[in-house]
Amino acid sequence: MPIVSIRHRTTYRYRNPVAFGEHRVMFRPLEGYDQRVLSAELAITPEPSLLRNVHDVFGNCVSIARFAGRSDVLSFEGRVELEHTPQPGFAGLDCDVDLYRGGGAQTYGADDLPDLARSIARQHPDPDGEIAAWARRFVRPVGATRLQTLLSDMTHAIRAEFAYGVRLHGEPQSPTQTLASRRGSCRDFAVLMIEAARNLGLAARFASGYVYSATRGKGRAGGGHTHAWARVYLPSCGWIEFDPTNGIVGNTDLVRVAITRDPRQATPLHGTWSGLPNDYLGMDVEVDIAVEEVVLTQPVAQLRVGESR
Repeated sequence: MPIVSIRHRTTYRYRNPVAFGEHRVMFRPLEGYDQRVLSAELAITPEPSLLRNVHDVFGNCVSIARFAGRSDVLSFEGRVELEHTPQPGFAGLDCDVDLYRGGGAQTYGADDLPDLARSIARQHPDPDGEIAAWARRFVRPVGATRLQTLLSDMTHAIRAEFAYGVRLHGEPQSPTQTLASRRGSCRDFAVLMIEAARNLGLAARFASGYVYSATRGKGRAGGGHTHAWARVYLPSCGWIEFDPTNGIVGNTDLVRVAITRDPRQATPLHGTWSGLPNDYLGMDVEVDIAVEEVVLTQPVAQLRVGESR
């Protein structure tokens, strides 16, 4: 069971002291069955006049900072230590086999569908049907298609057939741009897979956070800065991670910080400043991740429903 330590520092530099508006920070990972925050701290320079913590509409942890005065440097440094429990692929989830039945109401129950509807709705134009055609290639022409197989094949196809390139700034490419160029960043690949899944009537969301490697000497694409991937809802498994950049199915080496319907809602840090147009000099981002493997020497007692201790 890895203990993951993450240091994320973002620094803005200015030619002259400028004034700062409100900044929203999403550095703290989400709590869940597979990741538990042991400690978390956020240091901001200059010190904000107000700092408060809220949960956004998706339940993500957001720190909101407001400032008084001016400065030529603005930095945010988050330090987190968390316990991470890898769940590779569908192993250990004890899921039933989910068959692709056309998506939407044919795949999801009547109680779930209203809450999943916005995650099923497509967000990008596809005038020539390119995204739809690409997504359909993973559906068997004859016989039943397992959802688990369909989504795993889609993940590995992007990994194998598209060229990865780091792009730290700007919005994601459209899915049609990524299909045409056959290259992109992690968020471009995530958006392509999400839109392809939605074209099949599946509920998909954008996930942002960090990627690490618990295997010594094995690097992951997207390491050294924030990372992005897709989550898709399966009826018997719930929300499952799919990282097409690294070909990861399941949460192995992935630390979730934000889960949103649209990538723009998952920006790790954004805010405003006031000054002359040429005052802005640049931004530096550093992400350092250390992993310590903890071996449990005592078996964990399993409780049945209705039991307590």
